[in-house]
Amino acid sequence: MSLPVIVTRTLPGARDTADSLLRLGYAPILSPMLAIEETGLDARDLAGIRHLVFTSANGVRALQGAPLDPDLIAWCVGPSTAEAAREAGFGAITESDGNADDLARRILAARPGGPLLHIANEAAAGNLVAALVAGGLDARFCAPYRTQAAASLSPEALAALAGASPVILLVHSAKAANAVAASHPCLDRAGLIAISEAALAPLKGLAGRGEWIAARPNEDSLMDALREAAVALCP
Repeated sequence: MSLPVIVTRTLPGARDTADSLLRLGYAPILSPMLAIEETGLDARDLAGIRHLVFTSANGVRALQGAPLDPDLIAWCVGPSTAEAAREAGFGAITESDGNADDLARRILAARPGGPLLHIANEAAAGNLVAALVAGGLDARFCAPYRTQAAASLSPEALAALAGASPVILLVHSAKAANAVAASHPCLDRAGLIAISEAALAPLKGLAGRGEWIAARPNEDSLMDALREAAVALCP
């Protein structure tokens, strides 16, 4: 039987992760711990903007249907976000391979002309824009969506955790990890794989079968960590 892997990522990204897991021979269990709720975009927020900054694919998707200037430049936190920007029709894309801090450093090094607008959920307001402003750039923030935490893992995920066999819990963000922790699941038989130290923190020490952190905060490194965990859990 394939190793069950619980995917806590938001939809629709969770389906992309599940597809990757299937190709690698794992048994994905969808259990999104965050749901996206669109709050709307005021077109005035885009007035005069030359650059859009995205720290997740959800930010790109939140702009679907918005009247965007074809000359806008997208700054993306990683491969998944950059792919979403390409699918949305952005022609000029700069991609980082890390977290929001890495993206801020890349933007500051490039010193792009014209205002920048960070598109993200309301919980992400602050650090990235503050770093850009402190570096002398005209940077602003807009939150056209927010996330709502699920009350618990899905019934399928809880059943897997209650079984006798090993199971992996995959965590893509600290906010999702907080939602998992708040639901108090039994993780005695689980191995935990987090995309970053920050994503691990809310669940640190709770997984009875061990913890692994991706070497870089992206999907490819997360899958590498999963392979390492699978060898340890299913020798």
